[in-house]
Amino acid sequence: MRKPFIQVEGLYKIFGKDPRSILPLVESGQSKGDILAKNDHVLALKNINLTIRKGEIFVIMGLSGSGKSTLIRHFNRMIDPTAGQILIDGIDIMRLGKKELQHFRRHKMSMVFQNFGLMPHKTVIDNIAYGLKVQRVSRDKRLQTAQQWLETVGLKGYGQQYPTQLSGGQKQRVGLARALCTDAEILLMDEAFSALDPLIRREMQDQLISLQKKLRKTIIFITHDLDEALRIGDSVAILNEGELIQQGVPTEIILNPANDYIRAFAKDVNRSRALTVEAVMETPACPITVEQVISEKIPRVSPDALLETALPDILKYDAPLAVIDKEGNLKGQLSRERVAKILCQ
Repeated sequence: MRKPFIQVEGLYKIFGKDPRSILPLVESGQSKGDILAKNDHVLALKNINLTIRKGEIFVIMGLSGSGKSTLIRHFNRMIDPTAGQILIDGIDIMRLGKKELQHFRRHKMSMVFQNFGLMPHKTVIDNIAYGLKVQRVSRDKRLQTAQQWLETVGLKGYGQQYPTQLSGGQKQRVGLARALCTDAEILLMDEAFSALDPLIRREMQDQLISLQKKLRKTIIFITHDLDEALRIGDSVAILNEGELIQQGVPTEIILNPANDYIRAFAKDVNRSRALTVEAVMETPACPITVEQVISEKIPRVSPDALLETALPDILKYDAPLAVIDKEGNLKGQLSRERVAKILCQ
């Protein structure tokens, strides 16, 4: 098992005049509502414990008021916790001095905002290059690097345009290119696609997934949309009222919800688009070999395929599909009965 790249341990955040004095009340079990009514303090995060692996997309999901945006601002210390610890690559970021923190923010992390956060008086290319300017990279070098990222996100030829001349999707591509331009290890994305139209939003999700396959950044992605969380996340953490309710891979969230709150969310998820064949396949009832699959012309499917791509063949053939990986190994079978059970849960 890979060592956690980021660890959050016992994190609390209380807003108010004297949050440390309220901490014992929270630890004794007083509710968020009681804390606000009796003590005029807001309990934003309660005992958050997370582990994030290097190179994964880690999605923090929750509704408005769940604490997800408060949590993401702890990773770059835009907000300091009332109690708890955050370790990033073995470094306790709460111990960083002013200059160390500044260097950490400039070189270790980049952020993509919901409202784009572009500077309207600067051209697209200068917006993308801004992080490198802060790092004091020479103008020629930063513009060269910015141009490469401009083309990578599909905006070749837009370098001399201004943000006001761009669509919402184009603005967010600029924001993504700007975040990637500094070559930071960690990318923080706070509701980055929430302001976009559904079609453009899906295109941005596709682009992020495609880029991640090449870049393998550690991405912390905030969303209120469970479909989005399950589509792009390698791991998903779900918050409610400042508490962590469940953390796991998308298939665990869908197939094994921790409680009724998660179950209510998962109920409306399009499972055929969120689950892979491998997540729902079964061991063949009767042992078969790859040779049998070939000689008997048994229909096959990849374990990595989304369930929705297998549905036409599931409906077409009476017999189960053989699940065979890229190396030609038989992994399992996918039957019509199994798929119906999973989709109708």
